[in-house]
Amino acid sequence: MHTKNSLLADIKAAGVNPRGTLLVHSSCKSVGECENRGDTILDAFIEFMRDGLLIFPAHTWDLVKMDKFDENGVPVGECNVFDANMPSNVGILPNLFMKREGVVRSSHPTHSLSALGRDAEEFIAGEELTQTPCPPTGCYGKLYDRGAQILLLGCGLNRNTYIHFVEELHDVPGRLTEKPQEIFIRRGDELLPCPQYRHHFHDGNVCENYPKAEKNFLEGGAMAFCKIGDAPSILCDAVKMADITGELLKRDPDYFAKL
Repeated sequence: MHTKNSLLADIKAAGVNPRGTLLVHSSCKSVGECENRGDTILDAFIEFMRDGLLIFPAHTWDLVKMDKFDENGVPVGECNVFDANMPSNVGILPNLFMKREGVVRSSHPTHSLSALGRDAEEFIAGEELTQTPCPPTGCYGKLYDRGAQILLLGCGLNRNTYIHFVEELHDVPGRLTEKPQEIFIRRGDELLPCPQYRHHFHDGNVCENYPKAEKNFLEGGAMAFCKIGDAPSILCDAVKMADITGELLKRDPDYFAKL
C-alpha cells in the first residue's frame, strides 16, 4: 500500500520542481492502493509543492453542453451556465482538490483550472474574458510563461490538454466551432455572458493522435517517463513541448489530424 511518504519519494524521483509550477492530469485509480485513497495522493502533492504552485484541471466541457445547434449554426445545449461550484468532469482527484482549503478556481466556463500556492490568484485571473478553450492569454498560456511542468499521472499524451493551447497559438484550422456558443458565468445572482468557441474536430478526436509526437518530445527533452505509486506517468516541460509542437505544426498544420 502506498503512503504519503512513499508518494513524496516518487514525486521527487520523477524530477518535479518543488518551487515551480506543476499541472497534474490524473488517473487516480492507476496510482494503486493508497491509505485514505485519493486524499493521500493529494496530501503528497500539496506537501511537495508547498513552495510552488500546484494546479489541477477542473474542466466542465462535458457538463456545459453543446449537443445542439440553432438555426444560425450556433452551438447551444441543455446547460450553458458555468457555476464555480460545478463539479469537474475529468476525474476524482480534480474534484477532491477543488475542496481543499486555499484552492482557487478560474472562471473559464469549459476549461477551468484549480490552483493552490504561490501566485494562485494571479494565475487564475482573467479567464472570464477568454473566448476559446485554451487561449494563449489564459491559464494554459501562463503555463508556458512560467516554464511549468505538466505531469500526466497514469495517463498518456492523449490527455495532455496543453497541446490544445499550442494548436490555438498557431491558429490550426478545424479545431473550433465556426461560431461561439452562448455561455454564462454565474456570479451570485448575476449571469455574466462569456461566449465560447468550442472544440469541434472535423477529423475525429485529434487528441488521440497526440502520442505520435512522443519520439520528438523524447529526443527534444520535452518529456520523460516516471512512475508515481503504480502509475506509469510522463513529466513534461511546457516550454520545450510547446516549441517542438509548434515546429511540427508549422511544417504541417494537420500533423495531429492524421496518424
